[in-house]
Amino acid sequence: METRLESAANNLRIVLVGTQHPGNIGSAARAMKTMGLSRLVLVAPEKAPDRDTHAMAAGADDLVETAPVFATLAEAVADCRWVLGATARNRRIQLEPLHPRDAAQRAVAATTSGPVALVFGRERTGLTNEELQLCHAAVHIPSDPAFSSLNLAAAVQVLSYELRCSLLGDAVAEASAAVRTAPPVEGVASHAELEGFFAQLGEALEQIDFHKGRAPESAMRKLRRLYLRANLDSADVRLLRGVLADTQRMARLAGQAGSAT
Repeated sequence: METRLESAANNLRIVLVGTQHPGNIGSAARAMKTMGLSRLVLVAPEKAPDRDTHAMAAGADDLVETAPVFATLAEAVADCRWVLGATARNRRIQLEPLHPRDAAQRAVAATTSGPVALVFGRERTGLTNEELQLCHAAVHIPSDPAFSSLNLAAAVQVLSYELRCSLLGDAVAEASAAVRTAPPVEGVASHAELEGFFAQLGEALEQIDFHKGRAPESAMRKLRRLYLRANLDSADVRLLRGVLADTQRMARLAGQAGSAT
């Protein structure tokens, strides 16, 4: 029977987005395997895994060979209950910033609800703002400002180590009770459900002219943060989408009435 540690580890997913050097995929896989993690996911790598990948994996070839490849980050995390983006600097996307230790505890706690993804971006440019918008929170490794650059595998190693410490410290129970915004244990909405809701919300706001000619991006960023902090479950999302559907229907009827006159 699968232990709680094994169950939590199997729900932790390391997602590499747009990796530019195949060797870094292998190095990241090795970093993961040394910490007991096995779920590697690739999103649109610039080059497919090759001889360099397997050389750098140094025994973690099984993680590379079984890693699914997706075209977009949204597809890769569609079934996830919590998504954490690794970023080296502050962005306009105002995500909750987490220290690696806090991030690991939150991530392990969230595995009781389902899959959790830790997302790493491209070696030179990291994650785009659009990709960060798909994340619930951000994690920043507090390296020395005088020499702050960490390569991809090193960043994966640091966070994999913190995840390992949390797993071995039985952080599932502790963090679920102690962390203010840890996701609920049962029924939490999947990433795909939330993204469907956000898409419908954006359409509804356009239909009722909520933005009044202003750019919608700022309001949608704030609304995303608000709803992500709420840790909506699937029933919440269905209720909200029902409200939006009625709002959209009334907006269409109002538009038709206005056209008739």
